[in-house]
Amino acid sequence: MGIDGKGVTTLVCSPGCPLHCRYCINKKILAENKFKNVTAKDLVEKVRCDHLYYCATGGGITFGGGESLLQASFFSYFKEVCPKEWRLSAETSLAVPQDMVALAMESIDEFIVDCKDMDPEIYHDYTGGDHALMESNLRFLIENIGPERVVVRVPLIPGFNDEEKRGKSIEKLKAMGVTRMDVFSYVVRE
Repeated sequence: MGIDGKGVTTLVCSPGCPLHCRYCINKKILAENKFKNVTAKDLVEKVRCDHLYYCATGGGITFGGGESLLQASFFSYFKEVCPKEWRLSAETSLAVPQDMVALAMESIDEFIVDCKDMDPEIYHDYTGGDHALMESNLRFLIENIGPERVVVRVPLIPGFNDEEKRGKSIEKLKAMGVTRMDVFSYVVRE
C-alpha cells in the first residue's frame, strides 16, 4: 500500500503507547489488550508465507503499535532469525527514552516517524506528550543513521493545525536535515 514501508509489507502491531493522541486509530485495539505473546521464531513462521513478495518488492516487516519502540529489544531477536532479504521498518512517535531508539537502530532498516506537528503547543494539545523528547530523538536518528533511513509523517490534523502551521513544521524538519516526508491529511469521521 505504500504507507507502512517499502514494497509489500506485513504490519506487526504491539500494545502500549506513551501518547494519548486525540484521533488514535488504535485506541480500541490498545484498550482490549488481547495481544498474544509470540517469540521471534513464531513470528517469522507466521509471516513467512509472504517471503516471495518481500523479496520481489524489497518489502518485509513493519513494526507498529501502539508505540513499536517499546518492543525494541525484540527487534534484534527477530532480525537474527528472519531471512536476511526482509526489510525491517518501525513506525514510531519517538516518544520513548533515547536508549530504546539506539537499540532499535541496530536492527531497523527504516524508521517511519509520526511527528504530528513541530509546534510544541500543538503537539502537546494533540498527543499529551513532550515535543522536546520526540524532536531530540529525531535529531539523534538523523545524526546517527542518516536522513535516508528516516521518513517523517507530517499530517494536517483538523482542529489542531492548518496548512500554514504544517508548512512551518515542514520547514523546521528540512532545517533539521529531514529529506524524506510523507505529507497528508487526517480524515476525521465523527
